[in-house]
Amino acid sequence: MKFPVQDLLRLYFISSLGSARVRKLIEAFKTPERLYDASFNEIKRVEGFDESLAKQVKSSINDEKLLQKVDSQLSKLKQYNTKLITIWDDEYPENLRNIYNPPVLLFVKGELLPQDASSIAIVGSRIVSEYGRIAAERIAGDLAAQGITIVSGMASGIDSIAHWGALKVGGRTLAVFGCGIDIVYPAGNNSLYKEIIRNGAVISEFEFGTKPWPGNFPARNRIISGISLGTVVVEAGKKSGALITAAAALEQNREVFAVPGNISSKGSEGTNALIRDSAAKLVQNAEDIINELKLRLTGQEDEHKKAPPPVQLTNDEAFVYALIENEPVLVDTMSQKSGIPTSKILTQLLTLELKGLVRRLPGNKFVRI
Repeated sequence: MKFPVQDLLRLYFISSLGSARVRKLIEAFKTPERLYDASFNEIKRVEGFDESLAKQVKSSINDEKLLQKVDSQLSKLKQYNTKLITIWDDEYPENLRNIYNPPVLLFVKGELLPQDASSIAIVGSRIVSEYGRIAAERIAGDLAAQGITIVSGMASGIDSIAHWGALKVGGRTLAVFGCGIDIVYPAGNNSLYKEIIRNGAVISEFEFGTKPWPGNFPARNRIISGISLGTVVVEAGKKSGALITAAAALEQNREVFAVPGNISSKGSEGTNALIRDSAAKLVQNAEDIINELKLRLTGQEDEHKKAPPPVQLTNDEAFVYALIENEPVLVDTMSQKSGIPTSKILTQLLTLELKGLVRRLPGNKFVRI
C-alpha cells in the first residue's frame, strides 16, 4: 500500500521513533491518518510502546516545528529533483527490504531499476595502493559489463574507483550516502556524483541537510550491503570502515568476498584477515564472484555471443605485452629481462597503450589494464 510521503515524514521526524517503530505503528493502524486520530491508550497498546513513548508520539505528531520540518523537506524534494521511496512502494529495492530493520524511507536522486536487484557492493580503504586501484576498477568494470549494478559509498579511494570502473564500461552504479543526498561528500567527487545520477542513483536514509557525521556511516554501510547480493572488500586495514560493511553483509546472510593483498601491506591486513578467518571467499576476478553467486545476468548473454574478437597484436607487441604484469613494471626492468633496447620497448608500449591494453604510470612504469 502506498502512503503519502508527507504523512510518513511526520512519523520519521519523531525523534524517539526509528524505522522499526514506524513500521509497528503502520501495521497497527494500517494508515497514518488512523494513527493521527488514535487515542493515547490505543497507541500504548501497540507492541513495544510504553506510556512514555505513547505520550511522545501523541504530543509530537501535530507539533508545529515538526510540521514545518516536513514542509521544508517536501520543498527540497522538488528543489533537488529527487524522490522519496518508502518500504511500502514497489520501487523499494527488494534485497534491502529483506534485511533486519530496513530503512522506512529512502531519499533517491536518479533512478532505481528492477535490474539493480542483480547488484554487488565493492568497498575498501580511502587510501589505496596501485594494486588496489587496478583490482577495484577491473572487477567493477567486468561485473558492470555483464549487467551487474555496482554499489558503493562514493568515499575517496576504493569506493570512487569502483563507481568509475562501472561507469567507464557504460554500466549502472548506486551510491549510498551517510549524509543528505544534497551534500556531495567528499566535495571533490562532484563530477562523479553527477555521473552516478545519470547512470544509476544516489541514495540516503538521511534527510536533506544532514552532515556526514562519523556515526552515520555504520547505518549507511548496512544499506550498501543490504541492497546487494554480495560485498567485495578490495583493500582494507585492520580498522577500515569496509570491514563494518563486510560484518553487516554477514549478519544479513549475504556473501562476502575479499581480494587478497600483499602480506607486508598494512592496507591489506583487513582483507587478508577476512580470508584467513573464513569470513570471506578469496576472489581474483569478476568470474569468481559470478560463479559463486550464480547470478542471472540481465539479458547480456546474446551481447557476449556477439562480442568483438580480441585485439590483434604483432609478434613484437605480444612479446612486450608478456613482459608486463598486474603489478607496475619499469621499462628498464623489461629491457633487462628481454635484452631489447628501451627505445624499442617504448615504441611497442605506445601501440599497446593506444589499443587499450596497458596504462602508463608515473616513474616510467606500465601495468596491464
